[in-house]
Amino acid sequence: MANTQTMTAEATTIEPPKFLSGAQAIMQCLVENNVKTIFGYPGGAIMPTYDALYDYQDRIKHILVRHEQGAGHAAQGYARMTGRAGVAMVTSGPGATNLMTPIADALLDSTPMVCLVGQVKANLLGTDAFQECDIIGMSMPVTKWNYQITDADEIPEIMAKAFYIAESGRPGPVLLDITRTAQADFMTKPFVYKPCDEIVSYRPRYIPKQSQVEEAAKLINSAQKPYIFAGHGILIANAQDELDAFARKADIPVATTLLGMSALPHNHPNYIGWLGMHGNYGANVLTDEADLIIAIGMRFDDRVTGDLAKFISQAKVVHIDIDPAEINKNIVATAPVVGDAREALKALLPLIKERKHTEWIAEFKKYDEVEFEKVSKRDLFHDGDQIKMGEAVAMLSKKTKGEAVTVTDVGQHQMIVNRYYEYMKPNSLVTSGGAGTMGFALPAAFGAKVGAPDREVIALIGDGGFQMTIQELGTIAQSGLPVKIIILNNNFLGMVRQWQQLFFEKRYSFVELQNPDFITIAKGFGIDAHKVSDRAELSGELDKMLAANTPYLLEIVCEKEENVFPMVPAGGSVSSIRLE
Repeated sequence: MANTQTMTAEATTIEPPKFLSGAQAIMQCLVENNVKTIFGYPGGAIMPTYDALYDYQDRIKHILVRHEQGAGHAAQGYARMTGRAGVAMVTSGPGATNLMTPIADALLDSTPMVCLVGQVKANLLGTDAFQECDIIGMSMPVTKWNYQITDADEIPEIMAKAFYIAESGRPGPVLLDITRTAQADFMTKPFVYKPCDEIVSYRPRYIPKQSQVEEAAKLINSAQKPYIFAGHGILIANAQDELDAFARKADIPVATTLLGMSALPHNHPNYIGWLGMHGNYGANVLTDEADLIIAIGMRFDDRVTGDLAKFISQAKVVHIDIDPAEINKNIVATAPVVGDAREALKALLPLIKERKHTEWIAEFKKYDEVEFEKVSKRDLFHDGDQIKMGEAVAMLSKKTKGEAVTVTDVGQHQMIVNRYYEYMKPNSLVTSGGAGTMGFALPAAFGAKVGAPDREVIALIGDGGFQMTIQELGTIAQSGLPVKIIILNNNFLGMVRQWQQLFFEKRYSFVELQNPDFITIAKGFGIDAHKVSDRAELSGELDKMLAANTPYLLEIVCEKEENVFPMVPAGGSVSSIRLE
């Protein structure tokens, strides 16, 4: 009888529920969000989450970068190619602060990121504990949203909210500061993940108001010299086809911003170049003759407008943007349209008339001829001994048929790439626009290759910017991914030197570089590397690089004091653009 009672007691014993730890909940949230890749660097305050990641290696790939800044830029490159939030995971203190530059960069360029940052134990907050810093206060101005998690039970809801905010509306970076306590403690309730699709205080408008669309259509149908400015919002919204149909139907010339490059193929009949300080001659000058500007997914950045007081004062403005904060911020819109670029163009298409603006578009072509004679000829066809950046980029463009993803750093080479690489496929340029972050390209190119493994990804970097994140060669080498790297080496901080030459009487103050042996360094990381300085060998060396199925670095020694033109002087109007 006693034995029966024992058996009965054992049979009715109920196992207590097995709750997840906060760190396990973080991993499960990533799985629920279909996150396949994390770029990160471990440390003490994030260690419980890295321990949980050990058991998720079959579902989530972690890529160990060599510096936290590299994690952020790689996540940006990944996001730009996939349209999904890139995920960076780092520890507290210096780990978190090293992530600040990519976060600021992502905010200005509307790039979705979710940054998971470790923090000291909850009871140590505010005590200046080892590697504690107020990353919430520090990151508030450069994040779309940030939040400190102190309780493991918060994790599912906050993680869902983080991905929704990062990826919806105008995309941007989100930072979660997760205390070690929240990571290590177990949840007090079963894990339940519910995707977030609405927040009461945050309601981005995708479908524009019909009244706004109709007002914009009236202006477009009556304009004699309409002009489209196409920005990054076209690519974010995947609105390339709608832009193509819109431009063709109304026969309107289209210029892109820097980040809008590749929104239309280079050979599109309505594409007339790009706007900005080093943009095309006609694309800039003729903004003063347009009677209607149709700005789509762009924010009238100062590098596009120059002197605001003298910019398009003669024209009416249709401004289409998903972020209402951009409307009337720099330029007053005659007809604002708040909404997703794709949805706005779809709504406009049936309302606009089929027209021809043959003579207006021909005006841009006349300026193209002037620009070719005074600038492009000098950059592409010359008798000098040294290779010019322009001819190297133009040759690369022809060899890749304009279909590669180019990832540029910041400076002269960045402008040269946009002048002479003829983009034929959408979403083909990854660059740092608003922040102008030197050191961006190398880790961003790696992230772009992870996000788009089937596309050729080529980083084009100046010798200055390359040395800012040179350690990420280790990340690329360890991955084995065939990221191609071109260093356009002129032994100068070229853009600063150009400004010093043009505006500071050639007082070259600390801009000449005594560079290391890049080839030996790359080979030290296990990356095949070659150097070319002879023009006759350039084509063959580019062919070798493009044929490689492993990481490859090509250093091209370029003319030392080459300048980039056209150029709108800082603070000047677009009509003051210089050709030499």
